[in-house]
Amino acid sequence: MEYTESYIKLKEVWALRRPKIKFDGTIIQKFTFHSGSTSILPGAGEHWCDQHQVMLSDDFSFSNDIGISEEVIHVKDALVQENKDFDYYVIKPDDGKPSKKVIFLIHGFNEKNWEKYLPWGKAICDRTRSAVVFYPIAFHMQRAPLQWSEKRKMYELSEVRKQKFPNIVHSTLSNVAISMRLHYMPQRFIWSGLQSYYDVIRCIGDFRKGNIEAIDPGCAINIFAYSIGGLLAEILKLTNYEGIFSHSKIGLFCSGAVFNRLSPVSKFILDSEANVALYSFLVEHFDSFLKKDPFLHHFIDEDHLEGKVFHSMLDYQKMRNFREDLLRKSEKDIYAISLAQDLVIPSFEIINTLQGAYKDIHIAVDEMDFDYPYTHENPFPVYPSHPQETDATFNTVFDKVGDFFNQE
Repeated sequence: MEYTESYIKLKEVWALRRPKIKFDGTIIQKFTFHSGSTSILPGAGEHWCDQHQVMLSDDFSFSNDIGISEEVIHVKDALVQENKDFDYYVIKPDDGKPSKKVIFLIHGFNEKNWEKYLPWGKAICDRTRSAVVFYPIAFHMQRAPLQWSEKRKMYELSEVRKQKFPNIVHSTLSNVAISMRLHYMPQRFIWSGLQSYYDVIRCIGDFRKGNIEAIDPGCAINIFAYSIGGLLAEILKLTNYEGIFSHSKIGLFCSGAVFNRLSPVSKFILDSEANVALYSFLVEHFDSFLKKDPFLHHFIDEDHLEGKVFHSMLDYQKMRNFREDLLRKSEKDIYAISLAQDLVIPSFEIINTLQGAYKDIHIAVDEMDFDYPYTHENPFPVYPSHPQETDATFNTVFDKVGDFFNQE
């Protein structure tokens, strides 16, 4: 089944929202998950660090005045139920056996539904005979509050935001919720990222305990990540918690550059005001905030390797030797496909990060270009005018992805 046909049919099947669905030689199953990491989020008040046996208090909550008093902004993140208890989905070969190979599929920034990723997961499953886990980043996909998808409400907020910031670029109903949240508290980027990191490890722990019927407890773990999802994939791989990812392969698509080499201002991702606030906090003044915020300092600078690796992925110039040494150790396990016309995560920035300042890290990066109009956000548009070109390109990309994951 070709991409365009697969996209349409999978979208129809997905809309049924059944706990178990058979489709074209595969089976799609739903599993429930409880995040045990919400206490690191703003609004929790206290967090018990088991690693250091210490109770931490979040007593410094930096925020920007964005001139809008809305529950979308001022909600206590730790109490958002959708982000705490949610479902995730697995597509696997319909062979009646628990899968011995697993590939986490990690999506991009500000995504609210899985539709575009369904044929991606199906293609990876078909080519590798792996179970593909559609795993949502914190406050994305099914982990986002439902009100963030209320189009009229979001349109109204965007209009108010445009009045407050007359020079704002790309404020839309699609990105206004996440833009306002991050503009108000840029540190949410760190805490949501770390929660997602801990949740993936906890999910793998469920596999190892035999709690998920579709997955063999001894399964091999790999990751396919797109866009900002690649940042999470890199942190997981380079931190390698308890050796979980020692042999994991990391496939990156339109992904792999450090944070300050991204250009995320887009009507589908972030508006310009949110981007400026994030850059100011995470790049220009991050060291100063670390000195003022003991809670943040503990996770970034006090023997939490995941925090240190996260820190190294924020600014290309800072901690470059540390980051590149870790990448060099994993160079055979990482592979990236970049796109020549990608304006959000430019191909040369992916190469600069993954291959290092002196191009002495041997991570393979394939730069591709397509014979039809595409964007970072929509690399495989379902255009009736040229479905054959899209089908051929899609197959070429995922043949490369499949070949990478199938390598011994």
